[in-house]
Amino acid sequence: MSIGILFDLDGTLLDTLQDLTDSVNATMDHYGCPHRTVAEVRDFIGNGARRLIQLSLPGKDDDPDVEEALAYYQSYYKAHSKIKTRPYEGIVQALQTLAEKHPVAIVSNKPDAATKALCREFFPGINARGEQPDCPRKPAPDMLLRAMQDIGVERGIYVGDSEVDVITAERAGCRCLSVLWGFRDRDVLEKAGGKHFCPAPDQILACIEQLL
Repeated sequence: MSIGILFDLDGTLLDTLQDLTDSVNATMDHYGCPHRTVAEVRDFIGNGARRLIQLSLPGKDDDPDVEEALAYYQSYYKAHSKIKTRPYEGIVQALQTLAEKHPVAIVSNKPDAATKALCREFFPGINARGEQPDCPRKPAPDMLLRAMQDIGVERGIYVGDSEVDVITAERAGCRCLSVLWGFRDRDVLEKAGGKHFCPAPDQILACIEQLL
C-alpha cells in the first residue's frame, strides 16, 4: 500500500510571512488600525485567515467588523500573494523527487483559491487543498483525510511547521514530521506532541525516508 506525503504550505514549503504581514497591514491601514509586526503576524498564522484578521485587529470597541475586514484582506492578499513569497531553498527539487516515488499533496488552512494559485505558481502538478466552507479546517482531520482520498492513499506522513499540524496529523492517524525553519519554535511543537523534526530543508528527504 502506497504512503502519501502531505505538506502544509506556509512556513513549510513557502516563506509567505512578509506578504502575509504586508497584506495584514494594508488591511489595518484601510480601517485606520495600527500595524502589526512580522513577529506578531508569525504568531497569529496557523488557524486560517479569519483568525489571523481577528487577532490582528486591536480588540477595541470601534474595531471594524471582522467579516468585512477579512473580505478586504482576502482581496488584497489575492492580488499581492506572490510579491515576496518564495519556496525555501531546495524545496522545489525535494517535492519533485518525492513525487516520482510517492503520491504527494499540499494541505493548508490558507483559503483554497490562494492555496491553489500559489501551488500552481511554485509547485505545478501537485494536488493542493485549502480552506473551504464545506470542510472544517485544521486541526480537524477532515482536510487531511480528504487530501489523502484525492491522491488515493490510506496512510500518510504530514509535514508541517506548527502545533496545528502536529495535532491534525495525530487526529488523522498520520505520522508528523515537524520542520524547524517555519513559524513555530521547537518547544511549541514538542509541547503539542511533536516527536520527529527536520532541522533544514536540505534534510527533508532523508527525514521523510526515516519515517516510511
